[in-house]
Amino acid sequence: MVGKIGNELGEVIIEDEVLAKVAGLSAIECYGIVGMAMVNLSTGLTKLLRGDSLTRGINLQVVDNIVTIDFHIIIEYGVNIKAVTDNLISTVKYKLEIFSGMEVQHIDIFVEGVRVDE
Repeated sequence: MVGKIGNELGEVIIEDEVLAKVAGLSAIECYGIVGMAMVNLSTGLTKLLRGDSLTRGINLQVVDNIVTIDFHIIIEYGVNIKAVTDNLISTVKYKLEIFSGMEVQHIDIFVEGVRVDE
């Protein structure tokens, strides 16, 4: 599905991939987030995603301009998981709502790994 913003002059359609990219870029700006993760279901191995592949660690759905997001992340060793995830939720919610004008209703976070960041 896609998001739509409209007025008397017309409609703007925002693809899910665009919203996922904004969410991913907002997420990696948060302290304690090393990057997005992709889990290989056949081997169970987790891969750190960077750059253009950020959106593969994000499942985003838009229904009636209401956004729900699942993040699969890798966090930095030694950080407080609750503090990092609370910051991630509030940052992404704020930035995505300002960017798109849509309501972010629900964000789930799956911590897939921990990495020592040099």
